[in-house]
Amino acid sequence: MLGSVKSGDGRLLFFETSGDPKGHPVFLLHGTPGSRVGPHPRASVLYKLGIRLVSYDRPGYGESDRLEGRAVCHAAADVEAIADHLGLGQFSVLGRSGGGPHALACAALLPNQVASAAALVSIAPPDADGLDWYEGMAQSNIDAYMAASDALDDGSEACLDRLKANLASNADAKANPGSLLSWLTPGMPAADRVVVGHGGIRGLLLDNYQTSAARSSFGWLDDVLSFRRDWGFEPGKIVEVPTMLWHGEHDTFSPVGHFRWLAARIPSATPVLEREAAHFAALPAVPHILAWLRDRARERFGAAV
Repeated sequence: MLGSVKSGDGRLLFFETSGDPKGHPVFLLHGTPGSRVGPHPRASVLYKLGIRLVSYDRPGYGESDRLEGRAVCHAAADVEAIADHLGLGQFSVLGRSGGGPHALACAALLPNQVASAAALVSIAPPDADGLDWYEGMAQSNIDAYMAASDALDDGSEACLDRLKANLASNADAKANPGSLLSWLTPGMPAADRVVVGHGGIRGLLLDNYQTSAARSSFGWLDDVLSFRRDWGFEPGKIVEVPTMLWHGEHDTFSPVGHFRWLAARIPSATPVLEREAAHFAALPAVPHILAWLRDRARERFGAAV
């Protein structure tokens, strides 16, 4: 089901629901770039798991209005607006890749509503003490994040234009979504190339990338900037919400050092490190993690959740 709702500041947010309408609600927060149609389990799998899946276009992606200058923490208010519109009480959140920090924001800022959380292949905050932020990272991501840092530090249009050019020159997701995968492929370890080479998964990714740029590329731009500015919350404040951190040891887009930093600082974390996996292995792992979220939510709030 496709729907829309106005945020607290009047922006339109577009969302979709799928799966069991009476099941445990889980927000699936898409990657970067991404959209509400990002890869997710089939309806039959969601029904078997007893999951009602809710996904939405972050501001500037898909059909959702842009929020210029947004921070990671703004996701909590947008998720809350959609949950209120759908009449949800407690719910879970699952963020994959660029959705990981946004899922952590929901867990930190909405502890009474978020029953359980999962952040898959997430990056750490830009001010993560003791972390070499770029160590082990693919050059494509290093270039984008360094351009974002320069734009934020300098504040000039020239630096911002350099970041826009960096993203636009590497992949035109609307006209040719396959170009984005071509751009990412050189930085992929063998484990990722196997996953992305699967025809079904590749098709889902291409649909996702094309939908992400349906109106503009501002979502991608604003995501990259938001990851390099203050997130607006501290991961260490996630105390009450059971939170799975899932990661592949060979990840080059969100290096494993980011996972270890988060795992050491989130009191309620359940860290899961897959030794033979990388970044895109998070896609087939989703059904198992949905079951974990459902079970932790029921343990915390009862079978009615």
